[in-house]
Amino acid sequence: MSKVCVLTGKKPQVGNNVSHAHNKTRRRWLPNIQKKRIWLAEEERWVRIRLSARALRTVEKKGLMQYLRDEGLKLKDVVA
Repeated sequence: MSKVCVLTGKKPQVGNNVSHAHNKTRRRWLPNIQKKRIWLAEEERWVRIRLSARALRTVEKKGLMQYLRDEGLKLKDVVA
């Protein structure tokens, strides 16, 4: 499974660990992706979505359908 948030598009970022001696080794910073079941009151059903913790906070505040409208997304594009 990819480590990508379907709502925000957050993906892993790459960079370097830098030691005290300035030795550099490659590493990845992964987004905090969670698999979450969200209730859609408009359709009276559950949907399962892989989203970042930041997107989850926003969805809990606004609601999923309002978030999708604000971002210009369709439900069928984000539901697994």
